[in-house]
Amino acid sequence: MENYQELVHKQKSFFRSGKTKDPAFRKEALTTIKEYMTSHQQEIIDAVKADLNKPEEETKRAEIGLVLAEIDFMLENLDTWTATQEVPTPDTHGGAKSFIQPEPYGSTLVISPWNYPVQLAVAPLVGAVAAGNTAVLKPSELTPNTSSLLAAMINENFKEEYIHVVEGEVETSTALLKENFDYIFFTGSTGVGRIVAEAAAKTLTPTTLELGGKSPAIVHKDADLDQAAARIAGGKFMNAGQTCVAPDYVLAHSDIKEELMQKIKEVKVNTYGDIVSAETYPHVVSGKHFDRLENFLDNGGLFMGGRTDKDNLFIEPTLLDQVSWEDDVMQDEIFGPILPVLTFDEVSEAIEAVMDRPKPLALYLFTEDEDVQNDVFTNISFGGGAINDTINHMTSHYLPFGGVGNSGMGAYHGKASFDTFTHFKSVLKR
Repeated sequence: MENYQELVHKQKSFFRSGKTKDPAFRKEALTTIKEYMTSHQQEIIDAVKADLNKPEEETKRAEIGLVLAEIDFMLENLDTWTATQEVPTPDTHGGAKSFIQPEPYGSTLVISPWNYPVQLAVAPLVGAVAAGNTAVLKPSELTPNTSSLLAAMINENFKEEYIHVVEGEVETSTALLKENFDYIFFTGSTGVGRIVAEAAAKTLTPTTLELGGKSPAIVHKDADLDQAAARIAGGKFMNAGQTCVAPDYVLAHSDIKEELMQKIKEVKVNTYGDIVSAETYPHVVSGKHFDRLENFLDNGGLFMGGRTDKDNLFIEPTLLDQVSWEDDVMQDEIFGPILPVLTFDEVSEAIEAVMDRPKPLALYLFTEDEDVQNDVFTNISFGGGAINDTINHMTSHYLPFGGVGNSGMGAYHGKASFDTFTHFKSVLKR
């Protein structure tokens, strides 16, 4: 195990040198990361394939493409974001001027998860770099090939006093959390998020927690069911359901429930074939996770899918019917390719059902009725979401991405990433 106290000391000393505050220095670092990811694209694809059996096109789009676009957006806007902004001064402060000065926090820690092992590691990292911080990145040990590649990408291109990747098991994260960083960014489960928050509280370290939750897809009776089925299935079954903003369950109006389920089944056949191949479909990350998911298959009734292969950590895209709120599958985030379908008769009933549970990271609503849209989006608190779509709200540079309540605190992506890793210093000059 490395001497993390010494590593953090080196990073704090380097930060005090002032080099990271130079926008040109930040741009050079961002460009280096971009060039490495571009020139080593196939290695990234191979590493993610080895860890999760993720298809090449999915890796290009969701792991590499999103990060490269994020870097480009930061390079384009960094000069504007880093500039000191003059703001109005009250008349009572005659002869004074007021300014807001963006400044980096200092040394930052990014702890990333396994489900999107490149995107969810590098996207917050480039936010920390763009804001002018030093950074330590701890990738997940559950995706060892990708973790090793990230270590090579960063540690071979940057001095450890600036940006450094630390690999290791849970004990490594625990040891890092004992150090006095200036900012912590964590992506993972709500349970581990509480541990991170507790550790950060001991040093009053500001923290962003990107967590999860049971994100509903509410389908009203007037919805375009072909569109709803395609977008729900696409959002749920990509990456074997191991996406923090995947639809966790469907709340379908009782008038259209059966038709919707049949259309989702048709989408599954059209996308993956009559029999989904364990060789081409993404794998569940571990045996422990597989066992947990397999136990859910006994809940309710099996409408579609249900095939499993533990040797290949494979679970077929599955639809569960006749599920109740008391079933095990409805207690915590599923995080797998299993989709329960429940029903409602009145929109108010669906709203109450979601509000009675912890605030979700995402919410998806399928309807053309603007009154229904207003009712749902006005009354239910959630991190972010979409109307007549799934997932895509988190791919926009212009929409901050983050949770609320049990699903997290703070946000990032685009300007929000810069803001997250930046302290905005207020100055009155007289």
